[in-house]
Amino acid sequence: MTPLTQPQWAVRARQAVTPDGPVPGLVVITDGKISGLLPYDADPGVPVVELAPDEVLLPGLVDTHVHINEPGRTDWEGFATATLAAAAGGVTTVVDMPLNCLPPTTDAAALAAKRAAARGQCQVDVGFWGGAVPGNAAAIRGLHDAGALGFKCFLVDSGVPEFPPLDRAGLDRAAARIAGLGSLLLVHAEDPACIAAVGGGADYAAFLRSRPAEAETRAITEVIEVARRTGVRAHILHVSAAAALPLLAAARDEGLAITAETCPHYLLLSAEEIGEEAARQQQRRIGEIVAVDHPLQRAHARAEMLADRASRQVDDGRIDLRDQILRRRESAE
Repeated sequence: MTPLTQPQWAVRARQAVTPDGPVPGLVVITDGKISGLLPYDADPGVPVVELAPDEVLLPGLVDTHVHINEPGRTDWEGFATATLAAAAGGVTTVVDMPLNCLPPTTDAAALAAKRAAARGQCQVDVGFWGGAVPGNAAAIRGLHDAGALGFKCFLVDSGVPEFPPLDRAGLDRAAARIAGLGSLLLVHAEDPACIAAVGGGADYAAFLRSRPAEAETRAITEVIEVARRTGVRAHILHVSAAAALPLLAAARDEGLAITAETCPHYLLLSAEEIGEEAARQQQRRIGEIVAVDHPLQRAHARAEMLADRASRQVDDGRIDLRDQILRRRESAE
């Protein structure tokens, strides 16, 4: 098909968000891509969607941490529903995590199966993370060459048996291979020995006790040490412990290629709002069960993340809110 060279349509907005801030403008679209920003009153000679004065035209969001469980567990979430929901929320690109699908995305054949399952169902752009698990170090290059944007691992039980965690030696091996490719290592960072020593229980308070801040800080310290030894670019997923923030800041100041993300629920919600805890504390209830790991923290810990440290590190780019962790692959090769 010969590409079209003229715009097909445009969007006129009083507030179009640009790198220089919101401006009035006319955004023109060619071949499905933004091809220019014209003055607000310009006549593009094509159909124009007019936004209301109080509507803001935003760039599409990129969600780099999405679990689409197809093939194998489509009843949990599949490409059709996940990408429709993303589009409805203004997310135009998602990057799918390598676990929960069957087979997990731990070799090139599994990535091909996932792409085949996605074909014809996606309403937004989709990328794929590969997985780093025990025994697949030799498959990492093949996954990278097949288009995996990086590699996720767990240091603790992932919750699904087909995606086991890496031990210290396995983490070193995977990091060295990933560093050699110029790719990215994503880490669910919790220390299993620390968690095992505490134990757990059926209620939320017991679950919260089973995930002490020390489990997170120990694991993050280990990842920082691995990055120092191997030179791997490492990304810490869903930071919830304020005590981890100085460790991450020091690693960045040292020049290590360490990034991290947190999530809005760690900054806005607290354990006291859940189930029996909410009843005891006479707080607003947000539900009987909140299925998230790391768990929501106590209000005082949430306040420290929000006010004392995390918000400043989000502002200065040391911690990301689930974005800005992808680099163009060619710049890393």
